[in-house]
Amino acid sequence: MSKFTDIQIDPAIVKRATRGDAKAHEIIYRAFSAPVYSVCLRFTRVPAQAEDLLQDTFIQVIRSIGQFRGEAPLGIWVRRIAVSKALMFLRSAWHSRGQSLDDDWEEMTFEKRGLSINAAQQDQAIDLDAALANLPEVGRTVVWLHDVEGFTHKEIAAMMGKTESFSKSQLSRAYQRLRPMLDADIKRGSAKTGMHETALGSY
Repeated sequence: MSKFTDIQIDPAIVKRATRGDAKAHEIIYRAFSAPVYSVCLRFTRVPAQAEDLLQDTFIQVIRSIGQFRGEAPLGIWVRRIAVSKALMFLRSAWHSRGQSLDDDWEEMTFEKRGLSINAAQQDQAIDLDAALANLPEVGRTVVWLHDVEGFTHKEIAAMMGKTESFSKSQLSRAYQRLRPMLDADIKRGSAKTGMHETALGSY
């Protein structure tokens, strides 16, 4: 999951922000701007677009902070707004290109995926950014939301305006794409380990 939950904001600052205190708004922006930008860049892959989404996110944060009830950490609330803005941008881009949210990959069922990738359990040295960059936007988005941000399929479906089965099938397809990269990375890691052991054995 992103670092949003690690950022602690004094409730008094939040309360001041709800009353329109500009200094409190600045404190919240400084605290969360980096992780918000990181999330937006993960989705768009274009710095300029991520910057625009960063600004859009905080415009929404400032406008809506009076609705924040403190039932969850402020970071979770900010993160959800950032993800929502990124998804809205991607959906607009998909539609402007005449591209459906449904990729044109061969259909496969969720049960066939046979692979579970959890970004919090990266025992292998796979470069997640490089691997995700090789996925289509829809698949990359679902993998990031599910495996890194920790959203459920139900939540992803609601955010993307699709069904839970759509989210599951997209994750399955993405895993199928990621499998060769993961296998190749494991082989490279094993080869390096073998070379290291051989070198040690020569002493």
